[in-house]
Amino acid sequence: MRVAYSLEQCWHRVPGGTATAAIEVARVLPGLRRDIELVGFAGRHGAEPQSAYQPPINVQQLALSGPALYETSMRFGWPKVESATGQVDLLHCTSIIPFATNAKMVATIHDLAFLKYPQFFSRRGNSVFRRSLKILLKRADMLLCSSQSTLEDCSEFGFSQDRLRHVPLGVNAPIVMTTRDQIKTRYNLPDSFLLFVGTLEPRKNLTRLIAALESLGDSVPELVVVGATGWGDVSESSKVSSQVKSRVRFAGFVQPVDLGAIYASAEVLCYPSLMEGFGLPILEAMSYGTPVVTSKGSSTQEVAGNAAVLVDPLDVASIAAGILQALSHKSELQRLGIARANEMTWQATAVKTADVYEQVVR
Repeated sequence: MRVAYSLEQCWHRVPGGTATAAIEVARVLPGLRRDIELVGFAGRHGAEPQSAYQPPINVQQLALSGPALYETSMRFGWPKVESATGQVDLLHCTSIIPFATNAKMVATIHDLAFLKYPQFFSRRGNSVFRRSLKILLKRADMLLCSSQSTLEDCSEFGFSQDRLRHVPLGVNAPIVMTTRDQIKTRYNLPDSFLLFVGTLEPRKNLTRLIAALESLGDSVPELVVVGATGWGDVSESSKVSSQVKSRVRFAGFVQPVDLGAIYASAEVLCYPSLMEGFGLPILEAMSYGTPVVTSKGSSTQEVAGNAAVLVDPLDVASIAAGILQALSHKSELQRLGIARANEMTWQATAVKTADVYEQVVR
């Protein structure tokens, strides 16, 4: 079975979890299923992607790239992916963007946040995502949903249950490649710190997290924020006092070789996001034995299982109380978190993905 496999998001300015998930499945699946050939494709780019988002399979180039590729694919059905990959049995769109093809199609959907929180997206982003979803409703044979929450959202949008499959994401085994002293020096980290990991954007709820930090004062460690700048930079928010800003350190994008040591050194991962398709940092932190505070009532609760402190992301007092609870129950949360991370593997994600391929093609 030849499968055209989209990897355009690896070249995005902020590739994010969508690129990570596509890369990890592409890394694992060929070794599990010799009868499936993944043929990677992306647009024509003049440079390699960031080293952290280098595709693990060969990537064939289409005639266009970026927004132009997305628009022509959706509006005109061109260029066909087969122009780069040759004939394929199936197209796997690893994000919500539907590429043009003559083959059958599956797509991975991580979340429909643009429908629930349109104010957190640009006008163009909203337009692209909504048009993409409508095309998938007409064209896709199957959707792979990262969480049960996303699956239910897709069902509400109009997808029949027989076209939806729950395919959870995974986490790699923990690897610490740098020492605590090295990352402290490299990123100017305090001896003890709380941690947030993720692209800086409004739905990550950093403003309320920092307000919770302000309410707790010096009773908790400083907050280190790791992640590429998206939009809505909380470090510039007028609502954040200068005193609190001094206790929040923005480390920016951190290379994977350093991220493990940062997770392992943190007292607690604070992840009170308003909405996630999955929430990879939750599992990543758990794999390193780092206690997690995250939001209830969304896919983050689903991913965390019973291994995290769950808070109301709209309630600053709830977030503050959750941080204190995690700090006081570290040993128990470490044990539960490691067990939870061990249950969630990229191998399991790849197996479920291959099963969907077979269902659609055969």
